[in-house]
Amino acid sequence: MNDLRCFTLSTQEHVAHLVLDRPEAMNTMHPAFWRELDQVLDHLHRAGDVRALVVSSTGKHFSAGMALETFGGAITLDDRSPEGRAAIFDLLTDMQATFTRIESLRVPVIAAIHGGCIGGAVDMVAAACIRYATRDAFFCIQEINIGMVADVGTLQRLPKLMPLGLLKELAYTGRRLPAERALACGLVTELFGSHEELVAGALACAREIAAKPPVAIWGTKQAVHYARDHGVEDSLRQMGWLQGAIWSNRHVGEAVAAMQQRRAGDFPALAPLKRFSEL
Repeated sequence: MNDLRCFTLSTQEHVAHLVLDRPEAMNTMHPAFWRELDQVLDHLHRAGDVRALVVSSTGKHFSAGMALETFGGAITLDDRSPEGRAAIFDLLTDMQATFTRIESLRVPVIAAIHGGCIGGAVDMVAAACIRYATRDAFFCIQEINIGMVADVGTLQRLPKLMPLGLLKELAYTGRRLPAERALACGLVTELFGSHEELVAGALACAREIAAKPPVAIWGTKQAVHYARDHGVEDSLRQMGWLQGAIWSNRHVGEAVAAMQQRRAGDFPALAPLKRFSEL
């Protein structure tokens, strides 16, 4: 994919690395950002050869969130009529779907966060599986500071990731959450001293994931997300169906043999996907 303006995308050892690459604009999110992110995630989801995705950034901040000049320019929110307000719902649904693609991607996603992770960027990393950060990183639910409610996933996903009281404090005040406190509350799982160490650590984790059977990683992600949103009894029942659907004696045997022989396992990739309309 060589036509990206807001990102760079590379793949090595079955690991994709997506980099926000507009440091001069603090990697803010304007319409091209959403279009390109949709395009990249759709490509990775359907291809089947990638086994993990790392999302990192460039410049001083991971991302300063939504580009405010977008509103009133490329995007107009009409609050003068019920029809206009209904259109706001549909617009937000479309934007929410882009970050939900991160959550529902067939492979794990690791967000590598440095500097500021502000506003819409918090929505974005909340949809990732794992969050690593530099020690100078911070998170800010910026929306309340500009007179609005965070609306693209922060308030829906963070209650599953951190203490509710702390989330409310941040959402009501717009205060910054420093990396050390983010680590302490579980939002972030590891801190690094520099951007270089951060990216290296995220890629190392992604390669470790990529060494496992892809369909077992897929099944694990399905089970964890289902259990997050359902009760134990329902989740155990779903686990039985899931395990029965993807169980492979070959994969288990190969994984055990690879451990015993201290070598990399040999596992098939996920099947590539096509839309029904393309068949």
